[in-house]
Amino acid sequence: MAELKNLPTFRDSRGDLTVIQDCLAFEIRRVYYIYNVLGQRGGHRHKVTHQAFVCLNGSCSVFCDNGSVQSTFVLNGPDQMLIVPPEDWHTMQDFSPGSVLLVLASHRYDPDDYIHEPYRK
Repeated sequence: MAELKNLPTFRDSRGDLTVIQDCLAFEIRRVYYIYNVLGQRGGHRHKVTHQAFVCLNGSCSVFCDNGSVQSTFVLNGPDQMLIVPPEDWHTMQDFSPGSVLLVLASHRYDPDDYIHEPYRK
């Protein structure tokens, strides 16, 4: 099941610095970001790809379903990271204006890695 983590953040008079280091159980092979969203994104799960979501600006919610547990996570700060394993069906929605969702993925894009069928209830 997906797991929400707080990222190490260092704050001082110059501003904030958040670090993504030694907190992923996978090597990053693909990086992309989602913005200017008008509806829902995602709507799939993967065969092998692990992902980490960080909302760099604004906020959004992420619904995850691993076939037995369903959870909704609110990402509303760049010091939070949601780790999403391949088996989690996920959708991202409720994007605030100006939000930017960064995604770090364990594998390069491969259309054969996507499962577009949600779990049956």
